[in-house]
Amino acid sequence: QALLVESGGGSVQPGGSLRLSCTAPLLTLSDYAVGWFRWAPGKERDAVSCTSTKDGDTSYADSVKGRFTISRDNTKNTVYLQMNTLKPEDTAEYYCAVGPRYGTVEDLCHTHLVNYWGQGTQVTVSK
Repeated sequence: QALLVESGGGSVQPGGSLRLSCTAPLLTLSDYAVGWFRWAPGKERDAVSCTSTKDGDTSYADSVKGRFTISRDNTKNTVYLQMNTLKPEDTAEYYCAVGPRYGTVEDLCHTHLVNYWGQGTQVTVSK
């Protein structure tokens, strides 16, 4: 059984929206820092957004601020990435990442202390 299960990727036109979901059958995500990274061909894997175990503590890459929103639904043990106003440069494989237990957004999004990776979900933005 996969540790992290991602869904929600797809193909959209510029300006469109997608919502990615990450759930963990074997982990209680509310105990962990959780984030989303993306990896496009020819580029390094970048941290897109992270959320810590502290309520309201989030981090976003400058390129997605104001367009993407990370959130948790602890009743569903799921972390979401709502992506609005998508641009062609958002095209990438998106990975859910779980960081340290009781970790911070700095641990995950800045220091990249990743304990578990999801399998990835493709997001393609094109006309």
